[in-house]
Amino acid sequence: MILLDGGMGRHLKFIGAPFGQPEWSALALIKDPIFVLKAHNDFIDAGSDYISTNSYAIVPFHLSVEVFKEKGKDLLNLAGQLAKQAKENSNTNVKIAASIPPVLGSYKPETFNSEEARPILELFRDVLVPYGDVILGETLSSIEEIELVQNIFKSCGVPLWLSLTLEDDITDVSHSTLRSGESLLMALKKIDLSIVDSILFNCSQPEVMEVAIKTTSNFCSDKAKIGVYANAFPAINSVQKEANNQIREIRSDLTPSGYLFFAEKWQKAGATIIGGCCGIGPDHIRELNRLK
Repeated sequence: MILLDGGMGRHLKFIGAPFGQPEWSALALIKDPIFVLKAHNDFIDAGSDYISTNSYAIVPFHLSVEVFKEKGKDLLNLAGQLAKQAKENSNTNVKIAASIPPVLGSYKPETFNSEEARPILELFRDVLVPYGDVILGETLSSIEEIELVQNIFKSCGVPLWLSLTLEDDITDVSHSTLRSGESLLMALKKIDLSIVDSILFNCSQPEVMEVAIKTTSNFCSDKAKIGVYANAFPAINSVQKEANNQIREIRSDLTPSGYLFFAEKWQKAGATIIGGCCGIGPDHIRELNRLK
């Protein structure tokens, strides 16, 4: 079992770092990056085998087009350097996942445009990937986005992990759907398993993950590892996808033990990589050590 870290943005907020919308977790990088190093160390101390670079919000969607053009490259370097410093200062064998976010915004498949996204993703590839032991393409909402990320990062020399995000407000839980409305099975058919090392699911409700794991396991057999890192938000439904204008509440039932309840189901279904997304902190990761 591989343990990931949890949600960087909410943990930064919890420890008193500069935090808010629209910059989200990037605000600490800009104003007081020592908090980012502390957050990495907290997750390492909790038992994470991988920490993700604090690069999720280093995109025009969060920073603005002007700030991204001016500071994006330097902030990506800083995010990589802080993760590297945390790794080097650790007494563990922790590794780094180079976090590649949805560069045109989370939960916005209807506005995704490959031509616009490509140069941003290429900057991530050129600047951030050298810091990573793996590449983690996160919160992928549509097949178009999956295919572009796969194409850009396919020849970087380190394992490529793709993490998809699923609809929360489905009424038929017997099958999984991307936030674009496309079926998970359609998406899996577009993933090149000779390129992609692991398929994960993130930033969706814990309740929708088990079926996705089983679907992926049946499709991929032993060709890829499967992972999950759910969020702790209430369900984000299909008319509520704007991620840049609010700080969502956290579910009271997803305590460390409450989250472990779901993680045990995921492991039984075939997941071998487990961590947490938004709202999942070091205490949750510490509890997940029970899975090892």
